[in-house]
Amino acid sequence: MITKPNRKITRLKRHRRIRRRIWGSTERPRLCVFRSNRHIYAQVVDDSQSITIASASTLDPEIKDACKKPWNKESAKSVGELVAKRAMDNGVKLVVFDRGGYIYHGRIAAVAEGAREAGLDV
Repeated sequence: MITKPNRKITRLKRHRRIRRRIWGSTERPRLCVFRSNRHIYAQVVDDSQSITIASASTLDPEIKDACKKPWNKESAKSVGELVAKRAMDNGVKLVVFDRGGYIYHGRIAAVAEGAREAGLDV
């Protein structure tokens, strides 16, 4: 009996396929995004040194108080702005966007737009 793969497995397959091509260097680290049903997480990663330069999520105190609904696009946009601000404080201007196997739409696109509006070159 052949079973249909679930959404999580197909997303992880897409993510592995994307990660074969996308690599965060010291000059241009990777802005990776993870989305759960309720929250969204973003981090800037330097893959050559295996370090996280900056991170933000809807669970951060700066965003948590301002956002009543952490699952909407406005919250995702504020996460993008916060991670961009923290990355720029650490001297990062250019990043490559890693959508994590998700479709570039909705909250994922809002994170990228928020990072661009905050001054990060995504």
